[in-house]
Amino acid sequence: MKLIDRYIFFKIISTFVFVVAILVSIIVVIDFTEKNDDFIQHNLGAADIISYYLAFIPFVANLITPITTFIAVVFVTAKLAGKVEIIAILSSGISFTRMMFPYFLAAIIIAVASFYLTGYIIPNSNKFRVAFEVEYFKKPFYFNERNVHIKEGPETYLYLESYNNQSDIGYKFTLETIAEGELTDKLMARRIKWDADSSHWTIFDWQLRSFDGFNEKVTMGSVLDTVLSITPSDFANQYRMNEALTIDELNAYISKLKNRGADDIAEYEIELYIRYMSPFAVIILTFIGLIVSARKVRGGSGVQIAAGFLIAFIFLIFFILSRSIAQAGTINPILAVWIPNIVFSIVGFVLYKTVPR
Repeated sequence: MKLIDRYIFFKIISTFVFVVAILVSIIVVIDFTEKNDDFIQHNLGAADIISYYLAFIPFVANLITPITTFIAVVFVTAKLAGKVEIIAILSSGISFTRMMFPYFLAAIIIAVASFYLTGYIIPNSNKFRVAFEVEYFKKPFYFNERNVHIKEGPETYLYLESYNNQSDIGYKFTLETIAEGELTDKLMARRIKWDADSSHWTIFDWQLRSFDGFNEKVTMGSVLDTVLSITPSDFANQYRMNEALTIDELNAYISKLKNRGADDIAEYEIELYIRYMSPFAVIILTFIGLIVSARKVRGGSGVQIAAGFLIAFIFLIFFILSRSIAQAGTINPILAVWIPNIVFSIVGFVLYKTVPR
């Protein structure tokens, strides 16, 4: 890199860190104010609160990375334009396209770091953060779904009329084995209970009906131990579970839900798609930020910085709307999640035509 490249590159990185620190500090103060009553109610000490925010801060910082990158680029470029440095760079024979090099280098580094953190590091800290919020900020969770159907295995289907997650007991249990379209076994029980010591299920007052053509064999008993792929965690609180899974864990969990024929897969698929979309949003917003602030305007850099905040706000609105559309299932979730990037890419290329060379 040339001297000017290093100058711009380090300006962007340092400004990005500064903007992240400022916004995260504001968010933490607001969040602490809202949750202070809960901290007091549960008699949480300073160590517990600090531990929570040590997990909360990386999550928030990474969440706002596309916006903070955009703001940093607008701020740096507007200052350069205000001091006529961009005009001097272009007058020296450096093309506008070449001047974009340090911007994209900084954006790629931030995007790659953000992808790695959000895919493999932050989810592990989110496990503690989410568990903390469930424990101290949420009301006790009660599994209240009725008539639960789960695909237990390739040819095995499980049914529960109800489940009590406080005592880990399921009621009116049925396990059917269907091979080549025919029912071969049907296990029924009045209730089923999880044995935490041996990590298996105990079935009470059971009846097993086995079918071989027109022949039927009935076996009954009072207690039967069995191993199933489901565990009490499948009936536990799923609050923000998608945020606490790494990319590999998300893929495995989505595959597990599909094999079971579950209908709540969209939330986890959307989370996975967003993790791949966000790094590209960093690069796209860097491109737009450079273009909208590269021209020296009357009113100084304040006007360009304000315009930058407005564009960042519009992008945030697009992101929220696209996520809602994806969750509603009205269009393909991949396309819905990528709507902000697609729209702002088009806007960026249109704006690029107006930049003075």
